[in-house]
Amino acid sequence: MPDLAVLVPTLSPASWALVIAAALIVGFAKTALPGAGTIAVGLFALAMPAKESTAALLLLLIVGDMMALWVYRREPDWRTLVRLLPSAMIGVVIGVFYFARVDGDGVRLTIGVILLVLVVVTVGRRRLAQRRDASGAAGDRLPPTRAAAAGSRPGAAATAQGIGYGLLGGFTTMVANAAGPVMSLYFYAMRMPVLTFLGTSAWYFAIVNLFKVPFSAGLGLITRDTLVMDVMLIPAVFLGAYAGAKVARRIPQKVFENLVLVLTVAAAIGLLVV
Repeated sequence: MPDLAVLVPTLSPASWALVIAAALIVGFAKTALPGAGTIAVGLFALAMPAKESTAALLLLLIVGDMMALWVYRREPDWRTLVRLLPSAMIGVVIGVFYFARVDGDGVRLTIGVILLVLVVVTVGRRRLAQRRDASGAAGDRLPPTRAAAAGSRPGAAATAQGIGYGLLGGFTTMVANAAGPVMSLYFYAMRMPVLTFLGTSAWYFAIVNLFKVPFSAGLGLITRDTLVMDVMLIPAVFLGAYAGAKVARRIPQKVFENLVLVLTVAAAIGLLVV
């Protein structure tokens, strides 16, 4: 019988604490606050070499995706997913080539700058829309749920925006598992209700993360140690996902939207300064 101690990946106690905390955050982010998942990216990068940490985290993210799908399987906006997924897969392929040629610092800088620019653009557009609504007759405004539905109609502008965010989401998820804030900004701009936001996010990431696995394996990033460590961390993902599902149904829409923005900015700054 093999010595179990030999099978366990060699990490320092501090590194184990970091990856356990990251696994809890992965589960919580998948069922409550998708943008928070970038915190786990940073914790894994502190505990392990940057490129290896990307593959190790990917497998845990897939476990979290399965939990989120179970909780929110009836909630997605399918029209939005159809608009996003083809360009997201192209973005993943672009990310594979970029990942193979750029070091970890270059990846973090690129994604941090992208996130900050997207925050500025998204908040600016939301404020312009609010001012435009305020200048119109009160009876002509759409309530939030109808506004979200209207925003998801496949017009030329909405389609172009979906393609752009899909490409960025695919690219950032391949190079750093950092598409959570990117796609959260897109769903935020669509003014989705909380559960529709979480359901659409769950389906999007479940599909895209599974699509990424062959590329990560082809780059030689998935190893025996990676698999063993992830199996050991699965209970923490489940615990975080359970807590997130309980919290998500109690978060007011406005609080949820503000948390999405704050976490996105925090993620961008973290990527730039780490």
